[in-house]
Amino acid sequence: MSQFYYGGQAVIEGVMMRGRRRLAVAVRNPQGAIVVHEEPLPPRIYQGLITRIPFVRGLVLLWDALVLGTRALLWSADVAAAEAAPAGENPPSPFSGPIAWGMVAFSLALGIGLFFLLPAAVANSVEIGLGMSKTLSALLEGLLRLALFIAYIVAIGRLPDIRRVFAYHGAEHKTINAYEAGAALTPESVARFSTLHTRCGTSFLLFVLVISILLFVPLQFDSWYLRLGSRLLLIPVVAGIAYEFLRFSTRYQKNPLIRLLITPGLALQKLTTREPEPAMLEVAIAALRPVLAADGLEAVATAAPLSSASPGVAS
Repeated sequence: MSQFYYGGQAVIEGVMMRGRRRLAVAVRNPQGAIVVHEEPLPPRIYQGLITRIPFVRGLVLLWDALVLGTRALLWSADVAAAEAAPAGENPPSPFSGPIAWGMVAFSLALGIGLFFLLPAAVANSVEIGLGMSKTLSALLEGLLRLALFIAYIVAIGRLPDIRRVFAYHGAEHKTINAYEAGAALTPESVARFSTLHTRCGTSFLLFVLVISILLFVPLQFDSWYLRLGSRLLLIPVVAGIAYEFLRFSTRYQKNPLIRLLITPGLALQKLTTREPEPAMLEVAIAALRPVLAADGLEAVATAAPLSSASPGVAS
């Protein structure tokens, strides 16, 4: 069995973690308690053939970000906004449903439109208007895509609520780093670790954008609809290549050349992570423990209790 990499993402006032069999979302509610939602992962997706096929298994990461991530985000918003939910109870709104799937579709359309189709359309217009070569047009398209991505991160990072999400992102990274180093899963122990991680989704997206520059160069069609259509069709291919490089770079991150290649992604993570508060680390640990236990790692998952500042863990 190949090495399994635990990971997750930040949500509103909390963290989602995913294991082999289950996911868990831990959120601190307004009363100060940590509320945890757990659910099994679809076996056909997470334990099926797709997870063992190189360049295809990267689609699971897209599923994590778009489907599980959006659903977890909506659920966390309900918990964080609940004024007086009874202790130990989840909020009444469902973890899935039409609203969740609508948000997934909207997020997917917005991301593809903003970061793939818009740069391609602008570059195509500049190419026609200025008589630019197709190679320069492809380069311009790629640079526009990178600029939009970085500008988007910088812009949302100025919002107070997003800064807290970025702090929970840092808590998620610290917790995973601590687990992979074999350290105790306590806030005091986890706090010593870095907020940066080689398998971060921020690095993955940067790899996607850079790889897309190379793959789209020979696809500068004269017809705008062929050019835009080729971008849509190649998104899964680009994601698959980026995911394989992410895994490869994690395994060989101590190699000087690999370290050089992943440095831009680690640097970009400084925009999407913040140093978390101890209470945020407690939430991230509370999210990781159930998925470890579900994978038969009870000794690790229960190595140390959470402090009394986190009274209410509910499943």
